[in-house]
Amino acid sequence: MNRVVRVSVCAAVTVVVALGSLVGGGAATADSLSRYLNLPLVNRDASQGPGGVHPALPTDPSTLQRLVDQARDRGLDPSSYEALLFQYWLVETTTRAGIDLASWNPRDGVGANHQNLLKSYRYYEDLQLAHRELQWAGMGGLVGGDFGGGLLDYKDATEIFEFSRLQPVAHAIVARANELAGPQAVNSLPDGLRALARVGAQITADDLRQVQGQILVMQKNIFSDLMPMHRAHVVGGLPALREMNAAGLFDDEIMRAWEGIASKEPAAVAAGNARLLQREQGEVIAKQWDATRNYKGDVGEAMTYGSTVAAAPSVAGVVPPRDIRQLTVPGRAPDGRKVIVSLPLPEWNWSVHEDRWVYISTELLPKYRKQVEYNWPALSAAMRAPYFEQMETHRPTRNLLPLMQSVLTSIKVTYQ
Repeated sequence: MNRVVRVSVCAAVTVVVALGSLVGGGAATADSLSRYLNLPLVNRDASQGPGGVHPALPTDPSTLQRLVDQARDRGLDPSSYEALLFQYWLVETTTRAGIDLASWNPRDGVGANHQNLLKSYRYYEDLQLAHRELQWAGMGGLVGGDFGGGLLDYKDATEIFEFSRLQPVAHAIVARANELAGPQAVNSLPDGLRALARVGAQITADDLRQVQGQILVMQKNIFSDLMPMHRAHVVGGLPALREMNAAGLFDDEIMRAWEGIASKEPAAVAAGNARLLQREQGEVIAKQWDATRNYKGDVGEAMTYGSTVAAAPSVAGVVPPRDIRQLTVPGRAPDGRKVIVSLPLPEWNWSVHEDRWVYISTELLPKYRKQVEYNWPALSAAMRAPYFEQMETHRPTRNLLPLMQSVLTSIKVTYQ
């Protein structure tokens, strides 16, 4: 901030504080700032409860603005007001998106968070429409329709996502593999498919709610980590991002990614956005996906594998996960001959970070970049659709049962 502007802001804040003290108002004072310094970011991963990064921090934008300005004008090291700065940009972002941060609680379920989903992904897409360089936001918003639609399916679990109906189909697939190629083939099937065959009928509505809550935590986690950076980029540019970097909110590598994005040079923009996506998947939510897959053993394994089969990202040209690295398992036919059994199901599970990143880096990233650079009119038209429509027309798990049923008629055997 320019020194003259800083002095003016400081003087204005001093007048406001003085007036506030005379009338008993709630303006932040110099003494009030101290209790917001050096706070830990106890809720940064959004799993501890509603609200922002620390329960003691205000959620009022004007109060946060005054406190951050005071910290800056005192010349404090940004690391001392890291949590305050994070909360400031987070509230800036949620306010802009129309979300009430204080009441945003992922554990309340999809019904209570439906509007938060719509507003957060609408905000993602609006950023992309206004700023061509913000490709992470655009891709996140576009794919968010599929993600949100899947969550709506979880909410409607008794009618749509019926694992009790999936279980016999999965069991029949496993049995058919055993019949054609023996136990060796069965043992080579994905853990998720075998888990679905074992426990699909035992998955309860409470299990669905638990997994749904965990996925909603991840959704808020991603928004809270990366959207404040985007807001800082739009409002304050590289100086605002460098302050966040100096505070310790992200490392120098992420700072360099933002410098590349700010350059607006196509290759640097693409590399910077790829690094943000890598942060999202590998650093922000990787452990939470692992916890979801490990939920009650076979239950989480079955549910995350089922979601991998159902997924169909909306980015043009992207191949669905189920069509990538499809199953080929070796075994022996009843007559003793070696065989290869091929099934139109993925051998991998979206919840495993390494596998997920291969798919993202080879399918989503390059094909989304191609849309931005060579087919912007069609991409922007898709993003301008009302987000409620985007989400409602992408309900991937509606097709899961027929997809699984079709596998039984598509199994192929190659004799060696």
